[in-house]
Amino acid sequence: MILKPMVRNNICTNAHPRGCEVETRRQIDYILARKPRYAGLPERPTAVLVIGCSTGYGLASRIGATFGFGVPTLGVSYEKAPSATKTGTPGWYNNRSFEAAARKAGIPAKTIDGDAYSKEIKAETIKAAKELGLSFDLVVYSLASPVRTDPATGVMYQSTVKPIGEAYSGRTVNAFTGHLGEASLEPATEAEVAATVKVMGGEDWELWIAALAEAGLLAKGVKTLAYSYVGPALSWPIYRDGTIGRAKAHLEATAPNLNSRFASLGLKAYVSINKALVTRSSAVIPIIPLYISTLFKVMKERGTHEDCSAQIDRLFRDRLYAGKNGGVPVDAEGRIRLDDLEMLQGVQAEIEARMAHITQENLGRLADVDSFRVDFLRAHGFEVPTVNYEAEIDPDYDPLSS
Repeated sequence: MILKPMVRNNICTNAHPRGCEVETRRQIDYILARKPRYAGLPERPTAVLVIGCSTGYGLASRIGATFGFGVPTLGVSYEKAPSATKTGTPGWYNNRSFEAAARKAGIPAKTIDGDAYSKEIKAETIKAAKELGLSFDLVVYSLASPVRTDPATGVMYQSTVKPIGEAYSGRTVNAFTGHLGEASLEPATEAEVAATVKVMGGEDWELWIAALAEAGLLAKGVKTLAYSYVGPALSWPIYRDGTIGRAKAHLEATAPNLNSRFASLGLKAYVSINKALVTRSSAVIPIIPLYISTLFKVMKERGTHEDCSAQIDRLFRDRLYAGKNGGVPVDAEGRIRLDDLEMLQGVQAEIEARMAHITQENLGRLADVDSFRVDFLRAHGFEVPTVNYEAEIDPDYDPLSS
């Protein structure tokens, strides 16, 4: 069949197999072009586990470890396989494309498909690691699920994107129509706040580290990191001071707890505050599409724009394994700051000035809504250069067996 993006309410419900494959390969080629720089680093991992490995920063982390350092990886993600009449999730094609490239390069890579929050998938991952003889010295936690079932109680929790304390109204832009508008959200209940922390906080990260430690699969001096975001003050009512921000605060507080609990292993836990990028969920968060579109415009004009691959490349080469005096450079709260270029005073001042004066007429000059739209569709395998979208393709196309 011929596949076109199916977008409803700013959510894309399908994926393009060939587009996902080409886009994954583009990220791999980006890292391969920089591989010589990895050879001279004073430190390097030897085996890496990526929990949430199929898209975004998780996929980029696995690609960086595999094709930058050439080390074996295990990945965990929960994806839906395709059928003869319906496409799979983008992450399914990404995982298969990644594994095909790793196999061709002769680098061990195995993906565990299932609910990473569950005891069963943790046990399956541990079994696979033992069979492969891996002892992890880097564990990346990059889950981004909207729901989580507590493995201890069986209760399912669902996260929400809401302000806390009072309602929120702000400007936003529809990335698919280009129309400016207003978005409003009612404040979260205490139960919704607690549920969001339960899903997106650090509880499961700690459960993973504890399970791996108990199984003897963490090497001495192991590093583990999770990803978070801070953003500018203008986004805080809906993000940092909202339900997501409360969960991220819990995630960030988990890092020092891990350092203390697993001090005998010499474990070092970090939270990396990354740059704002287009994700499969960012299109539905009020103000975020307009902010990111303006951010992209400003950073591209300054030549400082980075995608996931560029961010993770810088994380590995300039932060985690740079061997700088004093170890990994962090801020006053112990966090790695990969959002440093985004949060430069001059960049933020320019964004604030533009957003204060954006109208429907000057939107294209002051912001880059097209890039937001393209990046969103590219995450689903659409709008990828060199892919012929007029050609028929089977939804159950498998890059690993092609």
